[in-house]
Amino acid sequence: MTGNNLIPATVLNRKAVVYVRQSTPGQVQNNLESQRRQYELVDVARRWGFRDVEVIDDDLGRTASGAADRPGFERLVSGLCTGMVGAVLCLDASRLSRNGRDWHHLLELCGLVEARVIDLDGVYDPCRPNDRLLLGMKGSISEFELGILRTRMLDAARAKARRGELRLSVPIGYIWHRDYGLGLDPDLRVQEAIRLIFSRFRELGSARQVLISLTADNFHFPRPSDGRKRVSFDWVPLRYRSVISILKNPFYAGAYAYGKSEKRTEIVDGRARKSYGHGKPFGTWEVLLQDHHEGYIDWSEFERNQSLIAVNTFAKKGGIKSGRGGQALLAGLLTCGRCGRRLSVSYRGRPSHPYYQCKSINQMLAKPRCMTFGASRIDPAIGKEILSAVTPMAIEAAMEADRVHRDNLEERHRMMELDLQQARYEASLAERRYAACDPDNRLIAAQLEKSWESALRRVETCEAALTQARQIDAGIPIPDFAGIATDLEAAWSAPNVDTRCRQQLLRTLVTDIVTDVDEEQREVILTIHWKGGQHSQLRIRKPNPGEHGQKTPEAALAVMRSMATRWSDADIAATLNRMGMQTGQGKTWTARRVGALRTVHKIHGYRSAEKNGEWLTLTEAAKKLGVTAHRVRRLIKEGVLPTEQVVPDAPHQIRAADLEKDEVTQFPRYRGPCRIKMENQKSLFPDV
Repeated sequence: MTGNNLIPATVLNRKAVVYVRQSTPGQVQNNLESQRRQYELVDVARRWGFRDVEVIDDDLGRTASGAADRPGFERLVSGLCTGMVGAVLCLDASRLSRNGRDWHHLLELCGLVEARVIDLDGVYDPCRPNDRLLLGMKGSISEFELGILRTRMLDAARAKARRGELRLSVPIGYIWHRDYGLGLDPDLRVQEAIRLIFSRFRELGSARQVLISLTADNFHFPRPSDGRKRVSFDWVPLRYRSVISILKNPFYAGAYAYGKSEKRTEIVDGRARKSYGHGKPFGTWEVLLQDHHEGYIDWSEFERNQSLIAVNTFAKKGGIKSGRGGQALLAGLLTCGRCGRRLSVSYRGRPSHPYYQCKSINQMLAKPRCMTFGASRIDPAIGKEILSAVTPMAIEAAMEADRVHRDNLEERHRMMELDLQQARYEASLAERRYAACDPDNRLIAAQLEKSWESALRRVETCEAALTQARQIDAGIPIPDFAGIATDLEAAWSAPNVDTRCRQQLLRTLVTDIVTDVDEEQREVILTIHWKGGQHSQLRIRKPNPGEHGQKTPEAALAVMRSMATRWSDADIAATLNRMGMQTGQGKTWTARRVGALRTVHKIHGYRSAEKNGEWLTLTEAAKKLGVTAHRVRRLIKEGVLPTEQVVPDAPHQIRAADLEKDEVTQFPRYRGPCRIKMENQKSLFPDV
């Protein structure tokens, strides 16, 4: 240490560098005295005889533990390597470095270029063993001091957290009170918003569906407008991250949690880089105190929510998935009885038809698929089982549905009333501010007047929205839940009931469905695991190759058989359309479709086409009588031989028994041209 010795002139001719650093941005803003003392080192350098003094303060707000980049320290090292720096000034050793690697590297460079290290205690020459030893001890003490301080602070925080007294940052809906600690936010609108999210998830079973449902209701969620103070909020449209963070946070279940995340360290470019906020598994949290404070839900419901959110991920195995709509009723519910994996849904044909298939083993192991079968027969069979299970509870379910419907309406109106109440308060506050303003201060008064007018417009908007919602709800008739209870099949098949609703009902009753296929019997075996531990089995026949479910109803075929002998195909098509019958593909009837179907089912359009000898065509009748077709046509025209026709000008249908009648066989045969004699007709040639 050269406290009283003069610094060599060769060193004084170089540049002196004053290194200024504070560890955090908070220290930069609040610890101004320490910052001022470091900048005063410029005067110290000049007193030692340095004329060229440079201040490096690029590292203000950066830690020196080695976990963050320090461009200022790197610039200092670069200056030492060039030999342009003669002295490094710092308030103490901890300002330069808090880790041994950087500290000893700096001392090594200073020794090579004979630069000095200067602090408030004196001047140190790293080339001298005693000074080098003293500087090394100072650096080690600085690094050790940092570890001691960090350990002491973390141990104190953990001890306080184990008692549930450490004041963590609480989520929206809670607030730390000065007198009695942690409690619910006194803003009822905030409380109702959070409770509404939990109630919708309890009803829908999917975070995504909660977002869609609340967005359709024009729901808004609070966002703090004053940072971490959370005294005032801006009400913005709901986002998915807000929904999922509320559902996954144990704080809302009355639990105090600490140590939910961890830091990770990795080596990047030869330096340790630490990153924070990495979530830890639920069972590895450091502190978890249940029933610590008042919760929006209980702990058992929180656990159910977590398990439901976990199994809703379709890319992962285990548990039934939430209903997401689509054409397939059993999507995410079927389990392969051979490999234990979930069956997926694929669509084929035009229009598309859903199929269930187990293809995971084919994708991962290149083995044949376990099974594939269509949903056209499976879904209706499961629907009948569900209806048979619900029928004994239909009345109770109808009463519960009526209660839930009314609660939803009241909940919606309640949220709009709270919104209106908040708007009125803000308008009243804006009015009081405007009234308290000096009228001569027109700049302030004009702005306050605009704020007041904006608040009044928001009140009008809220009142109009509430009035409109009440009118719309009053105009919509309340569903006849009692009538639905008496005819569950009609309610299940109603066009306004979507597949998602049916899937939700199915998941409330069924835990899992294990499937297998009996190839010999060509049957799909469904083992239904009901909630409560009961099991049942269904065997559903698979269609044969080429067989499809687009079959014409037997009632339509019966109508066609009865009308085919008397009516044209166009008349038959019009009749079927009036009766509300459709083709096997769900289309309306045309004459061409009727004719094609008659050909397939061999339904003849006239009776003589049936070659059983009872009915004959005109040519066949002439051949049997041994006369020409012209004579038979004359017999028909004279009314001697009765016939039947489907429509006018259609082929004649002659009964074979009518040819044996005497008036037919004894009908006179005229020789010569066929003339019609009329009594009053005069000849053109009377003399001939």
